[in-house]
Amino acid sequence: MTIGLQDGGMQRICVIGGSRYFGKLLVRRLQAAGHQVTVINRGSTPPPPGVEHLVADRNDEAALTAALGSRTFDVVVDQVCYTPVQAAIAARAFAGRTRRYVMTSTIEVYDPASAALPAVPAGTPVPEGIVDPAAWRVAMDLPWHDDAYLEAHYAEGKRQAEAVLTRAGGFAFASVRSAHVLGGGEREFTGRLAHYTERVAAGGAIAVHAKPLPTVFIHYAELADLLLWAATAEFTGPVNACSDGPLDVYALTAAVAAQAGREPVHRTVPAGEEASPFSFDRHYAMSNARAKELGFPFSRTTDWLPGAVAEALTTEPSPSV
Repeated sequence: MTIGLQDGGMQRICVIGGSRYFGKLLVRRLQAAGHQVTVINRGSTPPPPGVEHLVADRNDEAALTAALGSRTFDVVVDQVCYTPVQAAIAARAFAGRTRRYVMTSTIEVYDPASAALPAVPAGTPVPEGIVDPAAWRVAMDLPWHDDAYLEAHYAEGKRQAEAVLTRAGGFAFASVRSAHVLGGGEREFTGRLAHYTERVAAGGAIAVHAKPLPTVFIHYAELADLLLWAATAEFTGPVNACSDGPLDVYALTAAVAAQAGREPVHRTVPAGEEASPFSFDRHYAMSNARAKELGFPFSRTTDWLPGAVAEALTTEPSPSV
């Protein structure tokens, strides 16, 4: 099979997943940019008109290979790779089918509570080299198919998935390590921003650590734009994706309170007790210097956060809060 760039900048791009949130927006962005887009998912959500839809479970190697048939791609963007087992299946299935593979990863790979990582002083943005997938140990025999195990070892699953794809060979590999994603109103399915808007609007307390450390964020539309850029770029290896300007939980709550017209209420939790999302007692806020050097211009968190909060405030509250 011959794999190469298409004339006129149009590329054949396959998105694994792409059925919700920034993945869904990425598919639309790729299509609008003139690329020939194929989406692979389990069939619950069809892609937009004009996008090829292949229905397969990416965990079933035979089914995935059968669905792909004789297709080749310039780029594969993998939105839903969580384990080294999934990565190994994909590496085999797409061997000889693509020249470039981009995996969506996460800031959680840097969480010092999830692995023995080199220490980075608080206040120093964490660079990509702290987690080197080329050297990371892979353990395929762990219970990756167990949902409870995977949830408890999410960061390690992502690290090992990156490691497998880095070593696979046969295609150029890049990973996009995303900051905490906000924005999109009802599409923000994680509910973490809603945790703040619903509590602040109701006068409820936000649980915080005694000395919370800043973290980094990215708007879902900016992440879709960055993934589009990463798909059509030539760099390899990991790249961090976060808007400029880290915020701690107090700054985030203040931004919500300003939009809600309420005074924020905070409750300090004892050491070891769980706090609200984005209250951190450990440092792993990322550096976005590499992506900037490669040519991606980031926005400032404070520029888009008020709009994201306003969207969340007008979204129907979740029944669990």
